[in-house]
Amino acid sequence: MTDRFESMALLVEVVDAGSFSGAARRLGIPLATVSRKIGELETMLKTRVLQRSTRQLSMTEAGQAYVAACRRILEEVDEAERAVSGEYAAPKGDLVITTPIVFGRKHVMPVVAQFLKAYPDINVRVVLADHVVHLLEEHVDIAVRVGELPDSNMVAARIGTINRVMCASPAYLKKNGTPKKPDDLSKHQCITFDGLMAPKLWQLCENGREINVPVFSRVVVNTAEAAIEAAESDIGITSVLCYQIAERVRDKQLKMVLREYEREAWPINLVHAGQGILPLKVRAFLDYARPRLSARLDAAHHMMLSTPNSASGR
Repeated sequence: MTDRFESMALLVEVVDAGSFSGAARRLGIPLATVSRKIGELETMLKTRVLQRSTRQLSMTEAGQAYVAACRRILEEVDEAERAVSGEYAAPKGDLVITTPIVFGRKHVMPVVAQFLKAYPDINVRVVLADHVVHLLEEHVDIAVRVGELPDSNMVAARIGTINRVMCASPAYLKKNGTPKKPDDLSKHQCITFDGLMAPKLWQLCENGREINVPVFSRVVVNTAEAAIEAAESDIGITSVLCYQIAERVRDKQLKMVLREYEREAWPINLVHAGQGILPLKVRAFLDYARPRLSARLDAAHHMMLSTPNSASGR
């Protein structure tokens, strides 16, 4: 097993150095030894992890996944050894976070920027995606999840709640009228988003029960940002998450409609795998980010409530 860890560490060193010779110089060992050990590792794995050429060294698809796993395993072993020996261990290593696109740009990235200043030995990769990224399969440490969570082994820390709201530009509403009840949506052009809701049905709440309202999709997009930009271009009404349009509502670029028919607020959580010893880098980010993201969500919520046109359509 010791040889396995040594081979994994050597592979990571080769990738970081960008070449076999660079790794050999860093480690002070013969180039032939580096080449032989990587070859033995690939033989054991029964697959290529590195693509070699005269000009550059690159990872295969299998190699990318394996190297990410190697980094994680080596970090966890290092932290476990430090914990057992009683040695103080400062949080360090590579942290991978996934988050919805707009939430990531508006809220996660500013917090990450502050976090990096507080923890200089941690490097962060942020994956912005409006689809669900599988944490274990894609080697992600922490995810921002919107909505109720399925039963799983994942550990969640709630940072707030959000509403799905409907909105359109003032110019569109002036020309086409403001819907007063869900059935009025049938008379309007809609901009639908195929990420969190079915394009042809919007789920609303009427008299305490959920209803499915058919809508006409003039435009179907696959990101919330595209839907919001289309609404600002006077194309029609769209349905997005409240934090995604808070500034635009405040600046009167968009108006919310049918507020009293919104569904119950959804939870938003920071989620991690929760398997084995929680790495210090993960614990550090959770402790740092949770109160700050909660505060940003509260501020966005208050911005929406204090905007005069937030009650439009009531």
